[in-house]
Amino acid sequence: MSIRFLKIACASVLGLALAAPASAADYTFKFGHAQPPTSVRHKSMEMFKADLEKASAGRIAVEVFGGGALGNEAELTDMVKMGTIQGTRGGAFAKANKKFLIYTLPFLFKDTNSVLKAMRSDFGAAIGKHAEANGYYIPITGVAGGFRQITNSKKPITVPEEAAGLKIRTPPIETIVKTMQALGANPQSIPYGETYMALKMGVVDGQENPPSNIVEMKFYEAQKYLSVVDYQIHPDPFMVNLKWYQSLPADLKAVFDKSAKAAMAWSDENWLASEASYLDTLKKNMTVNVVSPENRAKFVTAVKPVWDAYVKDGTFTEQEIEKAVLAGK
Repeated sequence: MSIRFLKIACASVLGLALAAPASAADYTFKFGHAQPPTSVRHKSMEMFKADLEKASAGRIAVEVFGGGALGNEAELTDMVKMGTIQGTRGGAFAKANKKFLIYTLPFLFKDTNSVLKAMRSDFGAAIGKHAEANGYYIPITGVAGGFRQITNSKKPITVPEEAAGLKIRTPPIETIVKTMQALGANPQSIPYGETYMALKMGVVDGQENPPSNIVEMKFYEAQKYLSVVDYQIHPDPFMVNLKWYQSLPADLKAVFDKSAKAAMAWSDENWLASEASYLDTLKKNMTVNVVSPENRAKFVTAVKPVWDAYVKDGTFTEQEIEKAVLAGK
């Protein structure tokens, strides 16, 4: 073998060594969600990626897929359980633990601070812990925006009776479906990513979401009326495949939890802070009515059967509902 050939061979090996990464990640965390890249959820997960990859010294690689690129919210939640992906956040949280629905009982909390206190309490930690029985690890739970409001293309909703007969798009979340039924509306289950076209084509008359989602998804382009009811707020549990998490060594579990909690704290703060500006945007593009305190009391009375139904079927006890309220004080 000639000296010239050896030099060329050595140079080629050296070049390949320099081109390759110093070390491949030991673990990959693939995360999918359905909201657009402009959303607070997506931005918080980009922050999570940067933070965790740095804190783990590259031992955990994070891949973030937004905009429903990997599937809708229900599909993504199932994929986490199966281990096809390792994490998600979104509206199918009842698949992790049905008791997450307690946060969504209509008119349960008076403000967003109350629901955050409840989620961060021992009461909230227990709900997250029980998701492990279904194959999910929940390091932290936050809020998916502010209070949810109702939009439609037909008329303002000022009293419960005015919701009667409207076809309202709902996510596959029982408390929303039951609430719309209690108001006399006709709930229609449509995936989040398909809602805009359903509104645009008149398949449904309206939908319900916090102002941030209504703006980010441009639902207001296909809607005329926004009724500020403040009827419900959603939890945003960080759902992780339990077996994947358990495979991590103790030091990586610690940095994973720390990064997840930091990302959710940022998400909560920025999502809630942005709601007022999103509402201003909607006021410029829609006819907005704020339900009066007197009429809000009528809504509270109209949806009381929703609470009763969950107590009757054993999903929650009256004591658990009381604990949730107390945990938020």
